[in-house]
Parts: sequence; C-alpha cells; structure tokens
Amino acid sequence: MSRTSAVRSIVTVKKTLIAAAGIGLVLAASACSSNDNSTSSSSTSLTPAHQTAAAPDLSAYPKLPALPVQESPTAACSYPASGQPIKPVNPPNPDGVPTSGTAQIAMTTSQGPIGLTLNRAEAPCTVNSFVSLSGQGYYNDTPCHRLSTSGLYILQCGDPSGSGRGGPGYGYLNEYPSNQFAPSDPAGQQPVVYPRGTIAMANTGQPGSNGSQFFLVYQDSPLPPQYTVFGTIDDAGLATIEKVASAGDDGSMSAGGGKPNTPIQIEKVTVS
Repeated sequence: MSRTSAVRSIVTVKKTLIAAAGIGLVLAASACSSNDNSTSSSSTSLTPAHQTAAAPDLSAYPKLPALPVQESPTAACSYPASGQPIKPVNPPNPDGVPTSGTAQIAMTTSQGPIGLTLNRAEAPCTVNSFVSLSGQGYYNDTPCHRLSTSGLYILQCGDPSGSGRGGPGYGYLNEYPSNQFAPSDPAGQQPVVYPRGTIAMANTGQPGSNGSQFFLVYQDSPLPPQYTVFGTIDDAGLATIEKVASAGDDGSMSAGGGKPNTPIQIEKVTVS
C-alpha cells in the first residue's frame, strides 16, 4: 500500500472510530472510543465477508513514543458522570491509584481464551477503571461488536448492549500516548503504529470520552496517538482474535468493518 493510500485509510478509520462509539464515545466506530458512540453502523446492503489482508508496509510511520516515567507512586484520577450506564456499575475509586505494576486479566470467550496484561505505568487511571469494571462483572456476557480487517486490524469490545453505543455512565481523560504530546503539537494528530498485541481504549475524539469500550490490535495498525494504550494481549488471545478475523465481518459499518461473521462473546472476565 502506498503512503497516500495508507493515510487515506487512516483518515477513514479515525472517522469510523469516532462515529461508531455510541453514547458520546467513539467506541464502536473506531477502534478507540469510550462512552458516547454514534455508530454509523448498518448500511442497507451488506458487503461480502473478506479475509484479513496482507500486512501493509508501515515502515514510514513512527513508533509509539517512549513510555513516560511516573513521578509518583500513586495517581489521583477523575471519573465524572457521563450518561446512563448500560449495566449497573459503580465508578472506580479515584484516589491512591497505583502507577506501577501490572494486572492480569483472563477473558473466557465463546471462541477461546484472551489473556491481557495491563500496565499501570502506561495508564494508571485506565487500568484502574478496567479492573474495577471487570471485578463488577460489567464485561461478562458481552459481545465484541466490531471487527476491522482492512487498514485497521482490530476487534472492538466492551459495550454490553452490543450496539457500540454503550458505556459505564462515566468518562475519563486519555493517558499514554496522548499525554506525550502538547495539545498544539501537530504530531499528536499524525498516525503512529499501534503494534500487534496492543490493547487500547476507544473514544469519541472528545476529551474525557473514555469509558468501557476497548479494542484489541491483532496486526500492526496506524492511528493517531489519541487512543490510550494500557496493556498487551497474550499469544493465546491473539490466536483467538485471528480465528475470528479470518472469517471477516459483515461490512455493516459505513466507515469500514462491521460485526464479526464469527460472533464472539466475552463470557467471563477475571482479574488477578
């Protein structure tokens, strides 16, 4: 793929992410959103299923910036109310949030296991929220509602309604890598490579629009660094996602991608 084609694809992907979130988050439409999503889903006719494309050449794009050094052992987070939660859930405790260490997440899904390692040093407030939601059973019995197999290679999950519009009733700000760019720095809007095995938050593109929706990157994908990275996917999880991706999607989202042709349901999430 030429750089021009890649940039066009990225612009389309970014619009999709912002459009598909739902409740004020660009969760469903793009791979990165949070609570409010205005899903541009369903076109009247569905495009045929497609196989995962060959990996494009992304050598012209920069990598994610270096991980910041946390200056304090704890962080104070903020999770202001943002709409109605799709499932009853309490916001996480915002005080004394650790900024080091990891949390292990085991997802049992209808298509196989997905293991995650969440990195508090990357995004302490994001990890704190994800662990809280997981512990409250928010993600149990939740479908992964969006798959993209061209330009952007992600499986998006985290909305219990399955519509791409749902969130937990609160929002919060982006963390790494967004916080490594000044608001006026144009580099913060230029694509970088989100590597295979990354887990990141979806959002609407508006400040504070992270919520519960997240995306799992199964092949290197170019995106503006405006989607919080907070951990990695294990090998078994990547195999599960690739199995789902191999069957393609129904093409129901106008900006690209759609519901997976092989449905995948998160059955249970445990934290250790």
